[in-house]
Amino acid sequence: MAYSDTVRKIFGQEIEEIKSRGLYKEKRFICSPQDATIRVEYPEGAETTEVLNFCANNYLGLSSHPEVIKAAREGLESRGYGMSSVRFICGTQDIHRELQTKLTDFLGTEDTLLFPSCMDANAGVFEAVLGKEDVMIADRLIHASLVDGIRLCSAEYDTFKHMDTKHLEKKLQQHSDKRARMVVTDGVFSMDGDLAPLDEMVALCEKYDSMILVDDSHASGFIGKTGRGTHEHFGVMGRIDIITTTLGKALGGASGGCVSGRRELVELCRQKARPYLFSNSLSPVIVAASIRVIDLISKTTERRDKLEWNTKYFRERITAAGLNVRPGETPIVPVMLYNAKLANDMARDMYAEGIYVIGFFFPVVPAGAARIRVQLSAAHEKEHIDKCVEAFRKVGNKYGILGLDKNGIIEKYGM
Repeated sequence: MAYSDTVRKIFGQEIEEIKSRGLYKEKRFICSPQDATIRVEYPEGAETTEVLNFCANNYLGLSSHPEVIKAAREGLESRGYGMSSVRFICGTQDIHRELQTKLTDFLGTEDTLLFPSCMDANAGVFEAVLGKEDVMIADRLIHASLVDGIRLCSAEYDTFKHMDTKHLEKKLQQHSDKRARMVVTDGVFSMDGDLAPLDEMVALCEKYDSMILVDDSHASGFIGKTGRGTHEHFGVMGRIDIITTTLGKALGGASGGCVSGRRELVELCRQKARPYLFSNSLSPVIVAASIRVIDLISKTTERRDKLEWNTKYFRERITAAGLNVRPGETPIVPVMLYNAKLANDMARDMYAEGIYVIGFFFPVVPAGAARIRVQLSAAHEKEHIDKCVEAFRKVGNKYGILGLDKNGIIEKYGM
């Protein structure tokens, strides 16, 4: 048998097994700009359909904002399309420095370093800062990119129970002999939408002379009174040692990320972080657009305030409709279904109702915690939200889950 035939036999069977369980992630193509209303080709080869998008990270609705598009064009014309180099050789323009300065001011830190993505920032920061004599103590539900970055670092790795500060304190006491201790957490956890208790965590880090790193990708731009992030929300601005965040969600939605925080830690990343040293610089087009985004959200909280209203309104309506929803205050609203096939089937039926959402299941979320994750945007209008809730009510009624709690849904469909 040819080697290619062996590959197809072994791995083709695995793909067919995924399909047979109803868990296959089908191809979808957006054929329009990212916005509240989009045109989607689904399934592949079908005519495009206009639907309401409730699963994008476009929290502030800036992905297609005319001022952002205009700034991108200006950046293209004045600084070109790409840098054809890494940052430390000839890949740093004056506008890269300008964006870093604006992010530093916006986040309330001492210095900032741009990366091609927040995943790259998370991949580089731990190895650059920590060594064998140190320890990383992470919340057990941190983002996959943080886990990947931690795996690249030689420091000892330990965990604490999700958002359990008493357990965290025990771990800090346990590792008191280490040269440096770094607590690692998301600011807003991307699958559940819950907020890490940063005020308590920072107090513990200060008590035990430890650092804290916060990935604020699902918070930068809209959490806190002026959208600075979870550190603003909890009143600990200036007390976070390292913030990693993205330009690919609320802050324009293209790509790019950063490490921002204590000057010495950022400088270590500039000197040693491998994704910074060996990846091409962020495109001038994205840098110019991101500068405009920071300017827009620094002048007014109008979009952040609208998102807050949309979030509260949707949470009230979807709960009243009888869906099983995780409580919270962020625009990440998990509609809990617990069964992976049910999540996939309901998402498909929601699409038929003109609502674009996706089912999430293991390994993206823990086994038995399948869901449809709804994400609100400042681009959504009240009528969009009403239509989404009504679709959930109709589809939920079809599957007989309205008014059921976790045990009721599991009894009906299993885990």
